[in-house]
Amino acid sequence: MLSYQHIFHAANPADVHKHALLASMLDYLTQKDKPLSYLETHSGRGLYHLDTAEALKTGEAAAGIERYEAKLPAEHPYLRALAKIREVHGPTAYPGSPLLASTLLRKGDRLHLAELHPQEFKALSEVMAHKAKCHHEDGFAMAHKVAPPEPRRGLLLIDPSYEVKSDYETIPTQILKLHRKWNVGVIGLWYPILTGGAHVPMLGKLESAGLPGTLRHEVKFPPVREGHRMVGSGMFIVNAPYSTAEAARNLSAVFA
Repeated sequence: MLSYQHIFHAANPADVHKHALLASMLDYLTQKDKPLSYLETHSGRGLYHLDTAEALKTGEAAAGIERYEAKLPAEHPYLRALAKIREVHGPTAYPGSPLLASTLLRKGDRLHLAELHPQEFKALSEVMAHKAKCHHEDGFAMAHKVAPPEPRRGLLLIDPSYEVKSDYETIPTQILKLHRKWNVGVIGLWYPILTGGAHVPMLGKLESAGLPGTLRHEVKFPPVREGHRMVGSGMFIVNAPYSTAEAARNLSAVFA
């Protein structure tokens, strides 16, 4: 489906949860002097400005980054990356996960980013020029094509919009196949917590699959506006880096 554009939802509470946990994992992984690969299946445009008409229309950033930024510890790698990006792109800039990741990664690390939406892909290619290999194709097709990447050590972020309802059914199979191809890779899956509980069967399949080093972390928050069905955010991680459990506990306190 090509209708989804994240600018209407950028910097909402789920973004803060997802990006803060991603930043913690990348910060830990980059402490070792070995190169990394970063893959992302649903990259979006990479950079958002929160003073645009689209972002202001929904007001989701007010319920997200504007509410939770001050609650994060000053030394958090997420805040460190935000500060660097705002220095370059202005105070209303908000990074998608591709730009966030590239800010935290090092010169020798490699990024593969997939985006299917033509408009979003064009913007992504401009933002990430010389920083990443951008793939205008289905994200899972890209991940299967690249995995196992070179360098072999690394992280894959799966971050669909879930507008395609079959994602909930097909994602566990995709993750199992990718893990078989790239058994040392960290695989992070973001999912929304909706009032209808659509994520529950998907998580049941993943948790019963016997994948190694799994961590499931969820936070709850009020709906960003009246009638909104998302009341929380979740991350399911395979081969979770050592420090991720502590980082997740600290995030729980931020959202408490």
